[in-house]
Amino acid sequence: MEKRSILHMLDPMPNNSPFDINMAMDAGFDVLMPYSNVKLDSVYGLTQDAIFSRSPSGIKRTGLFIGGRDLGLAVDMLEASKQAMVPPFEVSVFADPSGAFTTAAALVASVEHALKIHHGKELKDCRVLVFGGTGPVGIATGIIASLAGADAALVDHLLLDSAVDVAKVFNRRFGCTLKGECARTEEDKASLIAEVDIIFCTAKAGIQVLSSEVLKAARNLKVVGDVNAVPPLGIEGIKRTDAGAPLTNAINSQGAVAVGALAVGDIKYQLQHEMLNFMLTTDKPVYLDFREAFNKARDIVTQKK
Repeated sequence: MEKRSILHMLDPMPNNSPFDINMAMDAGFDVLMPYSNVKLDSVYGLTQDAIFSRSPSGIKRTGLFIGGRDLGLAVDMLEASKQAMVPPFEVSVFADPSGAFTTAAALVASVEHALKIHHGKELKDCRVLVFGGTGPVGIATGIIASLAGADAALVDHLLLDSAVDVAKVFNRRFGCTLKGECARTEEDKASLIAEVDIIFCTAKAGIQVLSSEVLKAARNLKVVGDVNAVPPLGIEGIKRTDAGAPLTNAINSQGAVAVGALAVGDIKYQLQHEMLNFMLTTDKPVYLDFREAFNKARDIVTQKK
């Protein structure tokens, strides 16, 4: 009889995400085992407990999921679990803190596709701003865009130093070339967006970041993407269902188009489902983070359009 599949869900926060638990169950795992308040130095031992308690056939039906909110910590936990493997006792591991890796991958892939279809350009041709850029989704969005070749900057709404410091940390970690910017006022926002090609909005739900008045300052804008599904949306004039629809209030940017939260969410949901399912079906252990998520998101977006 085939052994039941088990997903051990490691989270440094007090609670595991119900979203991730639902997704893992729907992806086909039989048993979910959540762990909260997990410290980095506990990951090695927890991983070895998971791998040495099952035969090689059971190992293929075992996985680790890493949550939390700290992107750097999640990647460190993934690496710690990888170091604990003793082949053939080796399981797949998927890091997706706060869903940031899959959300950011879906956002960037969707915007990239709209950029190609409507403007015939690549990310490497573009200047990019990420508003809400010092939160988990914003940081992951900036990293992915930068590694894809974009001239990308993280925008903080209070302190320039915060954005610059975050950019430096992740540039060192992942070899990207992020910059830091600050936009405290409407004038600051207008100045920043004047010459950019792409705007990602990953700010907190229910907060309008860019008004129609501010958008008038944009002269080269090609695509905007917003993950906020709670009114008011992050970018005025965008619709949650937009998937390359004209952004008509960007009146000084010819042909600007929008990608809304529900369009991104559709890709994110499918992406997380497929990555969790991949852990169950692969013959060889895999280690999944934002890089694999972005590659898969690109495939999904291309297939859907």
